[in-house]
Amino acid sequence: MPDLVQSLQNHDLGHLRIVAELWGVDLTSPDAGAAVKELAGALLDPGLVREVVESFPPKARAALEALKDEGGKILWTQFARRFGEIREAGPGRRDREQIYRQPVSAAEMLYYRAFLARAFFDTPSGAQEFAYLPEDLLNLINRGEINASPSASHSPEAGEPLGRPALPKERQHPISTCDRLLDDATTLLAALRMEIAPPLTTIPVDIVAAFLRVTGLLTGQTPQAEAVRRFFELPRPQALTMLAEAWQASKTFNELRMLPGLVCEGEWANHPEVTRAFALDLLAKVPPGKWWSLTAFVREIKEKYPDFQRPAGDYDSWFIRRAADGAYLRGFAAWEDVDGALVRYLVSGPLFWLGMVELASAEDAGPVTAFKRVDAGSVKKEGAKLTVTSSGGISVPRLVPRPARYQIARFCEWEDEKLDEYRYRVTTDSLKRAIQQGLKVSQLLTLLARNAAADIPPAFVKALKRWELHGTEARVETQTVLRVSRPEVLAELRKSKAGRFLGEALGPAAVIVKPGAQAKILAALTEMGLLAESAAESESDKQT
Repeated sequence: MPDLVQSLQNHDLGHLRIVAELWGVDLTSPDAGAAVKELAGALLDPGLVREVVESFPPKARAALEALKDEGGKILWTQFARRFGEIREAGPGRRDREQIYRQPVSAAEMLYYRAFLARAFFDTPSGAQEFAYLPEDLLNLINRGEINASPSASHSPEAGEPLGRPALPKERQHPISTCDRLLDDATTLLAALRMEIAPPLTTIPVDIVAAFLRVTGLLTGQTPQAEAVRRFFELPRPQALTMLAEAWQASKTFNELRMLPGLVCEGEWANHPEVTRAFALDLLAKVPPGKWWSLTAFVREIKEKYPDFQRPAGDYDSWFIRRAADGAYLRGFAAWEDVDGALVRYLVSGPLFWLGMVELASAEDAGPVTAFKRVDAGSVKKEGAKLTVTSSGGISVPRLVPRPARYQIARFCEWEDEKLDEYRYRVTTDSLKRAIQQGLKVSQLLTLLARNAAADIPPAFVKALKRWELHGTEARVETQTVLRVSRPEVLAELRKSKAGRFLGEALGPAAVIVKPGAQAKILAALTEMGLLAESAAESESDKQT
């Protein structure tokens, strides 16, 4: 990095005299070139540096400490957001208004005292502008003789959590810890195994699928049989832990691209695993079991670590727009809508679904305003019992063992679920589908007997066993039937070109019309000189 002489040599003599005045040293050189060397020699006195640094207010000392901690330089955009800008002023305005006597920011205070300079340095992304502390001043501070840290009353202790405890209003409406991710995963795995469209789940289906993919339970849309088997063998707490560990390590689970209401476009890339690890480290400092303000937590991240997911401080190259109005969210002004929203999503989304936090809001069904870290192992155990009706209906409470529900669901048609209860129905079609996938009726009976709250209705058991032996013995169908006044009319119609649309005879003057052929039969009868009516037309005439 440039030293003090290199950092001062581009300034005019008036600026150098200002620096000398603020340090309390005399500057006698008549020109800028000589004054730079004279001033640098005076400023590099350790005792004088210590005296000046100790006179700084806490914010300026915090800025100096931040530069020291980062090896002497920080991206200018990051530094300016934390410690303020330096007002643009030519020599005339600077000397006339003496703006250096009333600095508007910590950055401006350091700048007019030669502790801060700006320059472009090469980075892997190209040349970028940095705020830096001249090398020789940095070396003096690094020796330990000069303490740049703010006083203890203005600096948080190491490991102190961001934010503050939640106010009573912020936690007025608590939401108990959730482990529905396990149940939604069971639903999705069963649907994909059956090759049917998955129903709506508590957590969006695409997010459930993302959890399953990073855990190795899904490849694309295909369940991995051995991995699924091991997953279902785990008790609920361990199964949640398995999902949580895979999520924390994943480079493909990208929460930023999952944010509700935002659309990410283009080929730019972020690093979700790095962002996630940073956020989880901050959250780990929050006292467990204590309600904490999510609003204050996000606000302090913005103040202290605004670029937590943007290492280069770049707020312009990611193309993210708001779905509601199509507006692109670029620049630091969009921090709350993108970066702040991501922190809120991590807490109220994945951490909540994985049973790691409880949530609360200030208003009933309002946005989340508080959270509480909890032990993920405190989720409820499985062991509930299901009920079966004689007509083939099966009601499965949420806490029936997941492997049992997964297998039972594959034998059934799925009906709309009720609160904490899944509803299924056994039909001949569902049984045929199950048989095609290698399942047996005896397996269903065993599953039901093992997990039912009472004996399985004998009539239902008998119907299942009889179907397994004889298949479908009765069918209820909706058919289109043609009835004519005389058998001769039906015989003539069979001989016509429309005869191929006639099916099974129901008597001498009635026959089934093949599906979709009603209009063709009516047209053929008209060509034969017969006007026919449909039952739908007759019913319409009655209503009018």
